[in-house]
Amino acid sequence: MTSASPSGSRSAPGAKHQPWLKFAVLVLVVAALGLPVNDLFRYGLLVIATVIVVAGTVSRRRTPWLGGVAAVVLCVLAQAWLQAPRIEEGHNVFLIDGAGGALEASLPAAAFRFMAAEFDAKYPPARRCDPAQEGCWRSQAFPRQPFAFSADGIYDRKALSRRVSAIDFSDPVWLRLGFINEHGYNWNSEVSDVTRASRARHSLALIHRWQLEMPWFVMYRFPAAFVGNALCWQGEVLWEGAEERFEPITHPAMRCRTLTPDDIGRRIFGVAIAQHLAMRLAPSTTIRMRQLVAPGLALIGMAVVLGLLVRVRAGRLVPPFALVAITLTMVFFNDASFLGGVRPFDSGDDGLVYDGYARVMLQQLIAGDIAGALEGSEPVFYFTPGMRYLRAVEHLIFGESYLGYLALILLLPFLVFATFRRFLPLRWALALTLVFAAVPIGVVFGSSLVQYIKWAARGFADPAAYVFFLAGFVLLVGRTVAGPRNRFAGAAGAGLLFALALFVRPNIAPAAGILLAGAGLAALWQRHYRRVAGLCIGFLPVFGMALHNWVYGGALALFTATAAHPVLLAMPPAAYLAALSELLHVDLAGEHVTRALRQIGGWLSGPSEALATAPLHAAAIVVLVRMALWRRAEPWLRLTAGATLVQQAVGLFYASAGRYYYLTWLLTLLVVAAWVHGEGNDIFRRRFPDFSQRVAKNTASIALARGLDRIARAIA
Repeated sequence: MTSASPSGSRSAPGAKHQPWLKFAVLVLVVAALGLPVNDLFRYGLLVIATVIVVAGTVSRRRTPWLGGVAAVVLCVLAQAWLQAPRIEEGHNVFLIDGAGGALEASLPAAAFRFMAAEFDAKYPPARRCDPAQEGCWRSQAFPRQPFAFSADGIYDRKALSRRVSAIDFSDPVWLRLGFINEHGYNWNSEVSDVTRASRARHSLALIHRWQLEMPWFVMYRFPAAFVGNALCWQGEVLWEGAEERFEPITHPAMRCRTLTPDDIGRRIFGVAIAQHLAMRLAPSTTIRMRQLVAPGLALIGMAVVLGLLVRVRAGRLVPPFALVAITLTMVFFNDASFLGGVRPFDSGDDGLVYDGYARVMLQQLIAGDIAGALEGSEPVFYFTPGMRYLRAVEHLIFGESYLGYLALILLLPFLVFATFRRFLPLRWALALTLVFAAVPIGVVFGSSLVQYIKWAARGFADPAAYVFFLAGFVLLVGRTVAGPRNRFAGAAGAGLLFALALFVRPNIAPAAGILLAGAGLAALWQRHYRRVAGLCIGFLPVFGMALHNWVYGGALALFTATAAHPVLLAMPPAAYLAALSELLHVDLAGEHVTRALRQIGGWLSGPSEALATAPLHAAAIVVLVRMALWRRAEPWLRLTAGATLVQQAVGLFYASAGRYYYLTWLLTLLVVAAWVHGEGNDIFRRRFPDFSQRVAKNTASIALARGLDRIARAIA
């Protein structure tokens, strides 16, 4: 990879092929890294490669491509030949309620008796919750197999849950036990005597914020290559001896035991029922060197591919890497488990439902039941449809982790920058993006990265949908005032991204519909028929939701069956008519008037959900109306203002939870910022000339302007 300036540009010959070439380079990088990409080292390499590829220019010459492909093939073959020896790992929740069950039938009898005795001692049968009570663990699912499914083992020749090359965990969150978020274990910790998880409330518990309370176990079986290595643990271990006898060994602090030839092929259980469990394998020098081969080859393969195929100016990499670093820092302080761990989702949360469905779908797919996997665990969608499918794809690529969702969050600030840059000067776009990413003041306007991270880490669908929407929006409106080009691929991409956004979160359909309809009409007026075809074909998959509901459930439902649910449709139009009738009868304290005032107050409270911010948000609505009607404004900006106004109207009828409207208020901020730049600044300067001059000459303002100019020059 050279530091020369990229030779390609938007207008250069072959520039239109760059997106496909960059995609092909990233495919080669992923092939060199290997699937699933479920550890932080390889994920970090993937992030670095993505930034370099996107910021650079990819060669079109045949020779570098042949070299890159050859390097990847050699890397993959070498990894297969020199891979470190693997340890069989099986893990599962330990739940029993009387005799029988998969655990008793399949686990070694002595090991099962020991764990069952500990379980009964901690959860005495006489004090267990009533199975007839909703939320009790006894009314939920029990293990159906001795070892739980793990997405890490999809591409491996596993006999148990998965195969690993190392053991090192002090916290089950970082052991990545996917079964903790299976839908069958969605019991209510406030009702059930067996709890799911707890949260450390003190502010310094960053890495170990979530404590798994579910009883569980892990079993390891070592091959001969590990003779002489030491297995260390804190807590309880069942060490198998001759004739399936298991020796219980408890270490209150971390202590080790050397593996002997007699231990090879035998089972070692770590038990986390009555005590906390931590385990670590202290490898020999030979094993340690072999463990480094795969990541080392992945690094070399990636470096060769990038060096042969990508040219980028070093200065262009500083701003994107800085933005990635800011985002990762915000993620770490918000929920560090998002960085490669598997936290136990809260019972009843959307995150647990989506991931639970996805895990069922993956197992159906592996078993060859494609129709069952596509059904998505619901014949008629009740929950928002798309997130379960995204989770399934995520596990196929990133294994037993949530690093795929993290990738969407890493992309979000760049999309925010591209959105602001389309309608504002570069300095303004940079400033607003930095505020979005690093300054929590944006929570008032639904324009803070912290909000998106919070809900993404909990597994909710909203941030993912907004990422797809913004990506489609950037493609739809083009990069310059001239608007989008008459190209089929770009239009189809925009339509598909909007379809994905609705698939994940159907409640943003009004804004998407207005934008696509306006873009389609404009393209027809300009006789850009390829663009019209692209928009239509790209958006066509949105009807897959209705097709699914009809094929699997025989129901006519466009999106989900909950569109008119009273909990969601809190204030239907009929209720406003009833409120109007009460006002006409001077019943100012009527039920419907009260409901209407509460709904409007919740809407204007915005994402901060603080009524004190209602005047600020009301002023923003006025600006939206102004920009939608202002003929001097750019047509695409007027269309955006109109679409945002329509989307704002959703808040008058549906539940006013802040996360439902982050995108709406972010688009509102975009329009308001464009108004401030185009008209508001001039009004302010005319009315307050002295104050405006003092602000412009302020030392902090000058320093900020210089800093933004330096960043602008770096990315130019």
